[in-house]
Amino acid sequence: MPSPKQMEKLAREAARRRDQAVPDPGPGDPMPDKLWDAVLSDPRAATRPAQPIQQCRLSEIQRHVLRVECQRCARIVEIQKADAVRFYGASALWKNVGRRLLDQTCTNRTGRHEEDGCWPSWSG
Repeated sequence: MPSPKQMEKLAREAARRRDQAVPDPGPGDPMPDKLWDAVLSDPRAATRPAQPIQQCRLSEIQRHVLRVECQRCARIVEIQKADAVRFYGASALWKNVGRRLLDQTCTNRTGRHEEDGCWPSWSG
């Protein structure tokens, strides 16, 4: 157990350290330059944000097998990327290709344009 004199000394040292410490920035304070430098030097800052797969061109997709599923009839259509590029071209959007693949074999035809066709889901 420290003596009363030692406790007073420890309290003075703690108070001195507390007075010398820089307060943490709050939400309303500007961000320090060191933090901005760290954020901007991160290699992920130079890349584009990831696009959903349905908005990518076939040439940008890394997968070998592409899959689109109908949310309405639970039908799944798969195609190899090489075949999709051969049939639709490397610059075709996967969204358009997948919708076309589903619509070619759609069995849900009601005669009303708003309800016809499949509801694509581009799951991984």
